[in-house]
Amino acid sequence: MKKVACVGILVADAIVEPVNGYPEKGLLTHVNSITMHSGGNAMTASINLTKLGVDANVIGCVGNDIFGTFLIDCLNKAGVKTSGVKISDAVQTSSSIALIDGETKDRTFLHCVGTNGVFSINDIDFSVIEKSDIVFVTGTFLLKTFDGKETMEFLKKCKEMGKTTVLDVCWDATGRWGEVLNMSMPYIDIFMPSIDEAKELAKKDTPEEMAEVFFKNGVGKVVIKCGSAGCFYKENETAEGKMLPAYKIENPVDTTGAGDSFCSGFLAAYARDEQFEDCIKSGNATGAHCVMGKGATSGIPTYDAIKNFIKEREK
Repeated sequence: MKKVACVGILVADAIVEPVNGYPEKGLLTHVNSITMHSGGNAMTASINLTKLGVDANVIGCVGNDIFGTFLIDCLNKAGVKTSGVKISDAVQTSSSIALIDGETKDRTFLHCVGTNGVFSINDIDFSVIEKSDIVFVTGTFLLKTFDGKETMEFLKKCKEMGKTTVLDVCWDATGRWGEVLNMSMPYIDIFMPSIDEAKELAKKDTPEEMAEVFFKNGVGKVVIKCGSAGCFYKENETAEGKMLPAYKIENPVDTTGAGDSFCSGFLAAYARDEQFEDCIKSGNATGAHCVMGKGATSGIPTYDAIKNFIKEREK
C-alpha cells in the first residue's frame, strides 16, 4: 500500500455550543459545552487516513505552546507520524473558536492564522517526502508564505522525486485565485477543489468547463467536490466527465471537515491502487461518515466499514 504525506494546515479548534446570543460588554453568558478538537486540512486528512489503514505522515508547523502540544498529542494518539511537524518558538499555533448557533447550527468563527501563515518550504523535511509515495498539499490560499511560488517549487521537486502529487484548496478571501495557483498546476497530478472554488479559479459555470480549464493549465486529473450533489471527475482531457451522487445521510450531526474527509477517503482507496471511480465512491462514503459525528474526524470508521457501506448503498 502506498504511503501518504499530508502537507499544510494544522489548527486547534475550540467549539462553543449552543450560542443563543452574545453578551453585552463586560457580561457573561452560559453555554453547555466548550470542547477542544484538532482541525486544519492536513491534520484532518492525516488522522482520517490513519483511521482508514493508510500509513500517513503530516508536515506543517505549530507553536511551542499548549495548543501545539495538544495537536501533536492528538496526532500521536491517532497513530500519525509527526516527524514532519516543525515547532516554532516565535509564532503561536493556529487556532479557531467555532461558535455553534443553538437553533440553526450555523457556525461562526474567530481565527488566529499563527504558524500556518509562516510555514514555508524551508520547514519541510524532504526525508519524509522521500519515504512517501503520495504527497497531498491541502490548505492552499491559507498558507500565506507557502502559497504561490513556494508551492510550485515544492510540487516540482516532488515530481522530480517521482511522487504522485494531489492538491486541494481553501476559499481565497483575498480574491487572487489563479494568480497564486496557476503556476503550480503543471505539477499537480490530481486536483481536488470544491465546486465553488473551481468556479472562481476557472471562471466557468459547469464542472466540465472548469475541468477543461484545469487541464489546459497542466493538471493530470480533475476531481470537483460538489457537496450534497456528489462529485464530478474526469481522468484526463479526452475522457468522459462523470458525476457520482453523494450518499444521503438523514439528520447529519456536523458538516465540519466533510470536504477533507472526502479527500481522505479518496486517497485511502488510491493508496490501495483501486480504480479511479472506486476512489470517488470511497471519498463520497467517507464524507458521509464524517457528517455522522461531531468534528472532522470522530465519524470516520475503518476502511472495511467504508467498503461495506458502499456495498449496502449500491444494493
